[in-house]
Amino acid sequence: MNPRHVSKFVMALVLCVFFAPRVRADGETAAGRDAKQPVDEAYTAKMKKYTTEPFFTSPLVNYLPASKNVPTPEAVLGDVAGAPGILPYAEDVYKYMRMLEKASPRVKVFSIGTTEEGREMIAVAVSSEENLKRLEENRAKLAKLADPRTLQLSDAEADKIVAQAVPVYYITGTIHSPETGAPTALMELAYRLAVDESPYVKEIRDGIVTLITPVVEVDGRDRMVDIYKWHLAHPKDFYPPLVYWGKYVAHDNNRDAMGVTLKLTENVMNTYVQWNAQVLHDLHESVPYLYDNTIGDGPYNAWIDPILADEWQMIGARNVADMTKFGMPGVFAHGNFDTWSPGYLMFIAALHNGISRLYETFGNGGSDTLERTLEPEEYARTWYKQNPPLPKVMWSQRDNNNYEETGLLVSLHYFNENKRMLLKNFYAKAKRSIEKPKTEGPAAYLLPADETRPTVQLELLRVLQKQHVEISRLTSVVTVALPLKKEKKPGKSDEKNEQKKDAKPEPTTKTFPAGSYVIRMDQPYSRVADALLDHQYWSPEDPQKTPYDDTGWTFGELYGVQVARVTDGKILAVPMERVTEVRVPGGVKGEGTIFAIENHAEPALASLRYRLKDADMQAVEDAFESSGKKFAPGTILVKGADRAQLDAATRELGLQPVALGSVPGAKSHPLRAARILLLHTWLSTQTEGWWRLALDKLQIPYDYASTQTIAKTPDLREKYDVILFPPVGWGGSLNNIVNGLPTRWGNPLPWQNTPETPNLVGKNDATDDVRPGLGWDGVAKLQKFVSDGGVLLTVMDTAQFATGVGLTSGVSTSVSEKMKIVGSVVGTRLIDGASPIAYGYGEKVAAYCDNGPIFSLNSIAGSRRRRRLGPEKGARPTGRGTKDDPDFAVGRLGTEAPEEPENEAWESPAVTDEQRYNNPRVIPPALRARVVLRYADAKDLLISGLVENGGDIAQHPAVVDAPFGNGHVVMFSINPVWRGETQGTYSLVLNTVMNYDSLNAGRKDDEK
Repeated sequence: MNPRHVSKFVMALVLCVFFAPRVRADGETAAGRDAKQPVDEAYTAKMKKYTTEPFFTSPLVNYLPASKNVPTPEAVLGDVAGAPGILPYAEDVYKYMRMLEKASPRVKVFSIGTTEEGREMIAVAVSSEENLKRLEENRAKLAKLADPRTLQLSDAEADKIVAQAVPVYYITGTIHSPETGAPTALMELAYRLAVDESPYVKEIRDGIVTLITPVVEVDGRDRMVDIYKWHLAHPKDFYPPLVYWGKYVAHDNNRDAMGVTLKLTENVMNTYVQWNAQVLHDLHESVPYLYDNTIGDGPYNAWIDPILADEWQMIGARNVADMTKFGMPGVFAHGNFDTWSPGYLMFIAALHNGISRLYETFGNGGSDTLERTLEPEEYARTWYKQNPPLPKVMWSQRDNNNYEETGLLVSLHYFNENKRMLLKNFYAKAKRSIEKPKTEGPAAYLLPADETRPTVQLELLRVLQKQHVEISRLTSVVTVALPLKKEKKPGKSDEKNEQKKDAKPEPTTKTFPAGSYVIRMDQPYSRVADALLDHQYWSPEDPQKTPYDDTGWTFGELYGVQVARVTDGKILAVPMERVTEVRVPGGVKGEGTIFAIENHAEPALASLRYRLKDADMQAVEDAFESSGKKFAPGTILVKGADRAQLDAATRELGLQPVALGSVPGAKSHPLRAARILLLHTWLSTQTEGWWRLALDKLQIPYDYASTQTIAKTPDLREKYDVILFPPVGWGGSLNNIVNGLPTRWGNPLPWQNTPETPNLVGKNDATDDVRPGLGWDGVAKLQKFVSDGGVLLTVMDTAQFATGVGLTSGVSTSVSEKMKIVGSVVGTRLIDGASPIAYGYGEKVAAYCDNGPIFSLNSIAGSRRRRRLGPEKGARPTGRGTKDDPDFAVGRLGTEAPEEPENEAWESPAVTDEQRYNNPRVIPPALRARVVLRYADAKDLLISGLVENGGDIAQHPAVVDAPFGNGHVVMFSINPVWRGETQGTYSLVLNTVMNYDSLNAGRKDDEK
């Protein structure tokens, strides 16, 4: 061979070896930069400067590749990502992403919707130029895997697409606004994915589409940046807490994936589904240094496909292993996060056949570099945390960004390496969802066309539509067999039951009229429908003793509508048609000038009352009959309304007024469009935000003010009829509500729009100092308001506040140390159906309860029910004879003891003649608290979720109407308005509002 040819061959071989992807001994591409690509030396030097320890970075992010054309984040930030003192607004993050799009054909930016306050949300796609050119073509391929029905469930056809399709990995950041690191990490990650030519990153770029929403809670992000800038301008002062995040809720924005009530959830949901993404990876901050909590702890959600549980283990374990090999401490999985509730944003993927992922990294709540000292349990070495965090360390935003980016790159690379398997899993999970009726069942859920609450049923169906669930309607009458109910085991001595134990109970059947809705389980997203409509059971014996969130959420129960779970697969063969639009027919029926609207506890009735605020509306207190039709108490009579306006309003709302021939003779009272104040504290606006959202959706007007404001209002009754005081939640003790945060030291904490903080006050409230509470002057104002005829509606901790400050007589509250009801659906029973608060409700009402306070009534002011020192009522003391014999005292004739009055747990105890004698503390019967609903008996208390030691609250009042002066304090132990999921109990609140000055209607008092 010619020597020159040999020389050229050797040189070519050397170059191939030098420039070939670096491959580890295990055959995988090594992490690290491409030696032939220049590094942005200045940017890299700053990254190293801001990284507090060399082991807080990795070979993937300890450099930044240089580009002649593509700007780095410094172009917008003025410094590197994660630099101290720099926290960009969402608009700045978007500006940079659009600069990337303009400079690189590997980046595309999409607008995916707006927030409640009108701010934009975006998704940024980063991939190879070729992949981005074929986005729509690729989307169509992924759509076939997402819905295997398009492939006739053919695995062979699916395999062809799996071999060609490019998967989509969707990353979301900063849904929790005080967790500030993700936007800058994602800005830099987008740059790396677009520019870096290292084999490790190039494989990601060429192999998958990375989709990024850098800021999910945009409204809250801008407020958080405002606060951080205020902090920088006042470095020696305390800075205000982030009282408001989005328009409505704070931390709970990551609990909305079931109800989809918030714009941010809806926008991410639609983006995930429309892109047919395989992964949704949500970034959070709370735990040192990176907790891949998707694996978490048990119990896992019962409706996920087991394939997903395996994917969690595979990806999470690899994530930890690779970062540990990089020498990065504090990276772990497992931990104590249970993956039971499907309310988290990441769970959009879990129940739509994808892979849900979540990181918790270590943030400082801003961009300061701080010395952080951990708790012992945080730095302890455990079986799942073999390389734990350091007990004490200087920690920076750059450190946080290093962990976030490294974790994401490792996860992206592993996903790309295994994309064919994971795409096949994506298809398999969708196929298994379609085959669900043949495997684990059920076959379908049915919602009857003759539902008495059609407008509430409509809202439930709309939630399912937001979840992209298919809905069908029966075209003819169908009778179906419902699942058999498990028979109780017979007692050993029960001969009758012994004879019946071998006999199989007959299945129950139910007939559904034409027009009934069918949620078929042979569809790709059957799992999310099943998860929402089925019942949940969390065993008190479960080894997980600290549930992370709600344990029960059965939507049919919480909405108060009929939902039948059908296991018989024959239902899928009956005639039905797909529907894309669900609606309820409404409008006036018949001729006349007086109209009756049946009251079935539908919130739309309150919307109508406020929409036609000048119309004369009456609530009928007694049942009546007109033209052969029977109307129940609570029926609404409409007089003097313009028929065209009434018809238009009720058509839109789905209500059906019926014209009457004459005014019924039944007693009635006015139904008012009450003037409402929704009261909040500055301690937390989290829980009351769900109430504002509910009222806004119903288009019910209200004023919104803080405890500070009402303390300065001269006459509350002059301005308002009803004050709604929703639960405070965190910190909602009597002391905190009255006194607020400490004001004897420290500086004022303003929540105001200023040049430094232009975004704080959006569509919420303002104050020059969030620290003061209601104060005792404010308590007096509330007392006067109620005494002058107003209604104060209180819930959970605010109900405890009301009793604590003396706004009720004969009602006490307590808590149980043993009881554990963690965000569950419980049963209640109607006690006083004549109360206007209960109009439209039946005997049984399902309600949301989260360790609600235990209410007890008394007929004597200042008294509490105490432990009896003698025997229980109806029991005899130890002595002679049998259980039913009287005892005797030696040496005297026996006497018959007077019969003790019997009282139920929810009742005010009867007052004896002995107690009544010359006792000014005996509450007159007309002023005693009125129980509207009580909790069910212990055996019937649990509907869904976890109830442990529920006997402590069983049978006790759940909703109480306590007269005070000329007004009322209405108290809820349940929470009737929660996360948009409890529409079945909304009307308990709305009935109170509309009947505020007639709450004594139907009251029957003991004459004594």
